[in-house]
This record gives sequence, structure tokens and C-alpha cells, in this order.
Amino acid sequence: MSHLTGTIIAAHGRHYLAHADINSDVDNVLLQCVTRGKKTNVAVGDIVKLQLTSPNQGVIETITERKTLLYRSDQYKSKLLAANLTQLFIVVATEPGFADDLISRSLVAADAAGITAHIILNKTDVVASLEKTRERLRPYAALGYPIHEVSARAQPEAAVATLMPLLARQSSILIGQSGMGKSSLINLLIPDADIAVREISAALDTGKHTTTFTRLYTLENNASIIDSPGFQEFGLYHLSEGMLERAFREFEPYLGGCKFYNCRHLIEPSCAVLEAVKSGKITPMRHELYGQLLHESAQTLY
Repeated sequence: MSHLTGTIIAAHGRHYLAHADINSDVDNVLLQCVTRGKKTNVAVGDIVKLQLTSPNQGVIETITERKTLLYRSDQYKSKLLAANLTQLFIVVATEPGFADDLISRSLVAADAAGITAHIILNKTDVVASLEKTRERLRPYAALGYPIHEVSARAQPEAAVATLMPLLARQSSILIGQSGMGKSSLINLLIPDADIAVREISAALDTGKHTTTFTRLYTLENNASIIDSPGFQEFGLYHLSEGMLERAFREFEPYLGGCKFYNCRHLIEPSCAVLEAVKSGKITPMRHELYGQLLHESAQTLY
């Protein structure tokens, strides 16, 4: 039995597609893979050790150590998004409306996982809503998250020129709600994306459900980009109190400055974080989200 290394490029249920290491001597570069038993702890972007069971199929033996792992969770289960990422791009648009809650949670998830976060504002050609949308994004810019303005449909060349240098030598993921134009951006950045999706879909036997799986594309400049299905919620039930307070970057100057060493920054007296909220140094919206996430982390059942 041959053993080799591969990178997971797509996942659908408990079925995975791995891109075999270029140095391997297998003829099929793409391998259909399964895990042993009922394990589902494999993520797109994982580098895995495989045992070949046929020329185009294998069993995942081990997952090599991950540099980073991004995932969502509710009180019952967690959903792995991608492994070994260096960057997260949240795609929003001038229309339709986007949820601040999803942006904020995505930024917290990225900071907690040690992944650099960016925001892409798409559809800047919709001038009527542009200034209002910029205004909504200013609090994130003030926190130091870069915002990149593009119009995938109206100015495709400019969009590519803006985004391609940011992707070079990085492992990036694009996330966003449905309708933000994420698919248009992926098709601009990866001209053969549709063909690749059809190939992956056929290999994973997903039928017509081409938008329900996460997939990784390899770009030039030693870069990869992961496209994930659109989702409306980003649960962070897995983050502990300590992880949460550190994932809100604007809290950092005030941590350790509270009267009580185990301060939760909610209602405690002489809390440096609450003082910063009162004086306008921390926005109420972000502090409210912190309180909500703290409440959620206490509900975890798994």
C-alpha cells in the first residue's frame, strides 16, 4: 500500500478530495478520500498523510499539525471552515444590506485564531448607497481592519489589480452572506473556477449541490484561496472568556487595569473596559457583542 501526503481541497459530508503532493509517484493528482470510522475532523486546507486504497482513492491516516484553524460553533456542534489560513476576507456590498453581527463575529473569530482579517466592499458602482455603506464600515477601519473597495461587475480589471497583490504568498478564505458578490470575485480571481467546481463536484459526487461545499484553489505566487458557502450566522460558542477578551483588539490596552483580577467587563465596578466604553474609546456595539458571546460560551453543551 502506498503512503503519500496531500492537501485537502474540498469537503462534502464525510467525503474529501485531496491534491496529492507533487513529488509523489501517483498518476492521479486528485484523490477521493475518506476518514477511518466516522471521524469528520478534517478541514479544507489540511495537509494529510494518506494510504492509497486504489489508483484514485485513499484513506486519511493522520492530519499534520495545523498552523491555524477557523471554525464556527453553536451549542451542539462545531463546523470546521478551513485550516492553515493566514488571511480572512469578509465580502460585503453596498446592496443588499449586510449584517454587522456577521462581520463582527468573523473578525473576532479571525483574531482569536491568529488570522489577519480584511474587509472587501464590493459593488462600489452602486453610488447611491456607497457613502452610507462606508459610514457603516468606519468603526472597523478605526480598529485597524483594512477595507478594500472594488466593483467586480463594473470594474473587473481594477478589482483584480486591488486583490491579487494581497493574495500573493498567502492562504486566504473568502466568506460572506449570499448576494454580496463573492462568487463574482472568485470567478475574477480564478478564471477556471467553474470548471474546477464541476470537476470537484463530479469527484465528490455532490450532484447539483456545487455551492454547498468549501473548496481550495491554487493561484500563482505561491498562494491559495478558499471559497466557502454563504452563511448568515457565525457562532463562536467555542471561545472561552479569556479567548474572547483577547479577541477584541480594542480591549487590549485596558486588560489588567480593572479593580478585580477576574473581571468579566460586564457590570463590575472600577472596570477599565467599561470606563473605555463610557468614554467612547470602545464602541457600544462591540461591547454588546462581547457580552452576547460571553453568554453563548456559557451555553455550550458539547
